[in-house]
Amino acid sequence: MRLTSVRIFPRVRNILTGRAPMITSKVTSKAQTTIPQPVRAALRVQAGDEIAYSIDGDRVILTKAMGRAADDPFATFREWASESDRRAYAKL
Repeated sequence: MRLTSVRIFPRVRNILTGRAPMITSKVTSKAQTTIPQPVRAALRVQAGDEIAYSIDGDRVILTKAMGRAADDPFATFREWASESDRRAYAKL
């Protein structure tokens, strides 16, 4: 999985440096939470996007995950893409 760098908007930078109130969200009984709008905007996260978590001591760094090989619908069929397979199935 490839991660992208994140542009930190001034409002988010103020939060990270302690110059503004911390943004919080609650965790439900099913361990779910809503990513607050300023965080979604900073990461440019939209519905259907994946996020990645990186643990750094007692902090977790949240980043937007970039496309993976699983996004390729033909990735599964590459195991039959060898030269011997091409020769065996060439006349079908």
